[in-house]
Amino acid sequence: MDWKRIVDELALEPHPEGGWYREVYRSPTRVETARGPRSALTTIYYLLQAGQLSRWHVIDADEVWHFYGGAPLELLTYAPLESRLQAHRLGPSAAGGEPVCVVPAGVWQAARCHENYSLVGCSVGPGFEYSGFALVASMPELSHHFRETLQTYRDLL
Repeated sequence: MDWKRIVDELALEPHPEGGWYREVYRSPTRVETARGPRSALTTIYYLLQAGQLSRWHVIDADEVWHFYGGAPLELLTYAPLESRLQAHRLGPSAAGGEPVCVVPAGVWQAARCHENYSLVGCSVGPGFEYSGFALVASMPELSHHFRETLQTYRDLL
């Protein structure tokens, strides 16, 4: 299937970090967090086409990535306090991928698609709020990580 057709069929819009998305669920259940009340859970469709990337970013909640279709997705995670980088291949297990990957709150993440497209879902709990989202490029005090451990992944800023 063509990525453009999926974008149209799922009514996806451009995402600020790159790619295409649409929120499909925001729980009406509210939970109390240190930053105030939030939805218990949110879920989006997320699509990257070949050559697109999800720039390095961090959120203040746990995020679960689910593979839906297309090519496997390269998902990178980085725990800055430990300088620990992990590369995940989000995709069907029959193709050597992980169908589900968890990114804990506070862990940086970035993704890129190397083939036609990758269609995934992202569920965040407590629910995603833009106030809990930051692009790593907007935090110059952290640039030393890209001179050291993440030098190979500077292009994802």
